[in-house]
Amino acid sequence: MSNQSNKAEGAVQQLGGKVKQAVGKVLGNEQLEAEGAAQELEGTARKESAKAAERTKGQVEQVAGAVKNRAGALIGNERMQAEGKAKELKGEARQKVNR
Repeated sequence: MSNQSNKAEGAVQQLGGKVKQAVGKVLGNEQLEAEGAAQELEGTARKESAKAAERTKGQVEQVAGAVKNRAGALIGNERMQAEGKAKELKGEARQKVNR
């Protein structure tokens, strides 16, 4: 399963837990309320795990781009340098989106 779908499913699970928790509170059902709290925490953990994986991908992408950029500069290959810079920026953006 992709990190994006894990992030989305985590958000849905988190919301479902909040709803279950609220219903349990309204009905005075402590067990339902506790199940909702647990479900919300599971959803939060799933979402944060997916975001961390995406940040790691972004870091790898950023470093690979930086290496390609520097190698291109070293050998005087402007195209390689530009491709490296683009990959480096893409990695930075991926990290920012998943904070």
